Amino acid sequence: MKQNIPLSITPKELNKILEDASSEKPFIVDVREDNEIAIASFSFSVLHLPLSKAANWSVKIGELLPKDQPIVVVCHAGVRSLNFGIWLLEQGIIKSVWNLVGGIDAWSTDVDQSVPRY
Repeated sequence: MKQNIPLSITPKELNKILEDASSEKPFIVDVREDNEIAIASFSFSVLHLPLSKAANWSVKIGELLPKDQPIVVVCHAGVRSLNFGIWLLEQGIIKSVWNLVGGIDAWSTDVDQSVPRY
């Protein structure tokens, strides 16, 4: 069955996967803007694709993302990343997309309180 909308993943579920040495690690894409990244960032590696600069990267999205790895999309609260995830699935190049429910704001409250909230 073809995935039409991103699946949901909570911050605690994502953290568990990232901490489990035996689990397949997802490829994480952060669609927040530069100023948001400067305020609060994840402690792990992400691909930063700010939505305001989509004209710069959208045509080469197939080259930027792995085809054989689950993708988790993130933003501040989970809305922009959900829309980006839907767009990604519409492109037909990615088979598995997850949206971080609540975004980095929920990550800050549920997993890593050292990440500033804004």
